Amino acid sequence: MITMIVFIRRKKGMSREEFSRYYLEHHAPLVKSTPEFMRHVRKYAQYHPAPGSAKAGSLFGDITDYDAVGEIWFDSRESMNEALNEPVYLKNVKPDEYRFIDIDACLSFVGGEHILHDELK
Repeated sequence: MITMIVFIRRKKGMSREEFSRYYLEHHAPLVKSTPEFMRHVRKYAQYHPAPGSAKAGSLFGDITDYDAVGEIWFDSRESMNEALNEPVYLKNVKPDEYRFIDIDACLSFVGGEHILHDELK
């Protein structure tokens, strides 16, 4: 299992509220309604800023350069590559990303999970 984590910056001229609303209420349903893409996905999550703000200069403060984080789990890197190259994804979902995301300012990471503590299980 691998996870693609993307730190996302909103497009210039869009407020954080507009960005969050669009990402959650428009883009997520579009992604989920694309079975050709979703057949490869094991988990899809979005992280939006938590209420309140971190102390300035705090070691564990908010990463203010980014407006959200997306997380998508796949069985393998091959499965991820297949998903991201699905023709319907490229035709419908990928162009939507350019409507609200500053693509060049995003930061992506693909890795495997190592759970060291989990009280939820």
